Amino acid sequence: MTDNMIELAKRAVACKGWRWSSGMLWLVKRAAPLEDYAGRAVLGYTRPHEAMPVLTDPATVGCLLALVRSAYSDPWFYVRPSDTYRPDGALGWECFGYLPGRDGGSWRGSGYASEVETLVAALEAAP
Repeated sequence: MTDNMIELAKRAVACKGWRWSSGMLWLVKRAAPLEDYAGRAVLGYTRPHEAMPVLTDPATVGCLLALVRSAYSDPWFYVRPSDTYRPDGALGWECFGYLPGRDGGSWRGSGYASEVETLVAALEAAP
């Protein structure tokens, strides 16, 4: 995992709405010469305390989306590529959801570098 993905994983786990879901891939990074080790989260199984989610795994990203939808109580919350450019010249990502009391009930986040970054930012901003 890249340093950016490790940082995003730490941010995700620190969120109030974070919980491990069945099917998520976890990883424990260890210093050389020890090898990293990984596994899938299953109900009733305790992961190592230092485990972090692997946010490049499609099942884990799907579970992260489910966590965001749950945090907003919005089953239609979604993420999509944006049609606007970021300061670095690349197209960004944005998300849309419903949040009572904020901008007439809608919530939007934009300008993120990836789908995963967008979901983590949405989970951080959740009530």
